[in-house]
Amino acid sequence: MYGARFKEKVEGIDVTPSLIKMWISFAGIGAFAIAALMVAVSHTKLTGWFAALVRVIAFVIFLFGTIIMIYVVASGPTGG
Repeated sequence: MYGARFKEKVEGIDVTPSLIKMWISFAGIGAFAIAALMVAVSHTKLTGWFAALVRVIAFVIFLFGTIIMIYVVASGPTGG
C-alpha cells in the first residue's frame, strides 16, 4: 500500500509500513482510552449541560478511534 520506496531512515530507525500501522493503531487505542476516561469523569464528577457536552465530545473521540481501528483491520497485513 505504501510502496517499496517508502522505507526511509528517521533518526537511525527504519520506517516501514508495519511500524507506521502500529503507531496508527496506538492512536486509536489512545482515543478509546481518552473517551472512556471522559465518560467516567462526566458520570461521576460533572453535572448538567457540561456533563452532556463532555459525553458528546467523548463520543466523537470514540468514533475517531473506531474509524482508525476499522482502517487498521481492513487494510490487512503489511508483509513486513
